[in-house]
Formats: sequence, C-alpha cells, structure tokens
Amino acid sequence: MIEPFGDEYFMKKAFSEAIQAFERGEIPVGAVVVSGGRIIARAHNLTEILNDVTAHAEMQAITSATNFLGGKYLTGCTLYVTLEPCVMCAGALGWSQIGKIVYGAPDEKRGFNKFAPKALHPKTEIIGGILEIECAELMQEFFRQRR
Repeated sequence: MIEPFGDEYFMKKAFSEAIQAFERGEIPVGAVVVSGGRIIARAHNLTEILNDVTAHAEMQAITSATNFLGGKYLTGCTLYVTLEPCVMCAGALGWSQIGKIVYGAPDEKRGFNKFAPKALHPKTEIIGGILEIECAELMQEFFRQRR
C-alpha cells in the first residue's frame, strides 16, 4: 500500500510525468519537486521538443521550483525523479543545494554515481530504487520501440 504523501506517492507523480514524456516521443524521465509535503514543480524531458540537450526533466523541475519559490536554492525541497540524474543534472542540483533526491531506476551508463558521485551538495540526502522496476521497464520499453 502506498503511504499517503510518502516517497512512493510522489514517485508515482514523477512517473506520470515520465509517461507524458514517453507519449511525446521523449526519453521517459519525469520529475516533481516537493516542498512542505506539496508538489511545487512538475516536469519531464523536453530535449526533442525544444531541440535542447539541457532540457532534462530535472533541469526543467529546478527552474520551475526556483521560480515558484522566488529564489535559487532548494534546501528544504525533495526532487523525485524516475531515473538517476546525469552529471549535468547532479551539478545543477548541487548548485541548488536541494535537500533530498529520490530516484527510481539507476542509470549505469550515464548516472552521476558512476562519473561524479560528489557533484551534489554534501548535505543532500539520496535515496534510490523507489519504484525502480516500473521506472526501468518504461525506459526499456521506450528504447525497445525505437530499435
């Protein structure tokens, strides 16, 4: 059972964003930013639509959340993202000083843990593996359809 407003609940919201990306032909990564138990930003990959390699779900979510809060730091916030952030996104999340990152599936090919495990702010809490199977299966299905 999903605990109301727990990690699984918010990861399901990020997963909904990933589904939207999938349906738009984008790599299916979705993200939400939560502050005070409330979603303040929702995003999914837009790299194809915007023709912008930096338009990852996390980058979109950071921009949306900081605009909502009116400041550049996300210290009291949690990012829920369906795939482990890449090095670029981890760097931006580090600069934002985000309080916590919860991700679904690991990214063995491009994830920050492999290439830059210290890119995040030292106080950022990291939890991986929430809805990992669902997140990984969606990603696998996306690439299976394109091969």
